[in-house]
Amino acid sequence: MQYIAERILLFSEKKCSIRKEVRIRIGVPYPVQQDKVEFSVDRYTSGCRVEIEGIDECGFDLYGMDSLQAVNLASNIEPLIERLSGDYDFFWLSGEPYFDEEDEVD
Repeated sequence: MQYIAERILLFSEKKCSIRKEVRIRIGVPYPVQQDKVEFSVDRYTSGCRVEIEGIDECGFDLYGMDSLQAVNLASNIEPLIERLSGDYDFFWLSGEPYFDEEDEVD
């Protein structure tokens, strides 16, 4: 698969000090075929694959009215990181926490 963007972070399981890398990648937008989804599409409807490597989490597809919206939706990884932060702590490669302390997710 070809990717258009990637974010590399460090993560650790809650209450564990061992940090590992996680890669979140966004695939090239693609036209959505009607027989692959359960909603109406037109010739502009596009999807983007989001892949996660390093954590036991499945990748997923996000869909938009066109390729720009699909890329925009796929690139907003904050909800994904917030959901995963129930089990993991995330850090930038510099070691700084991914979330500011006042923005910290419980």
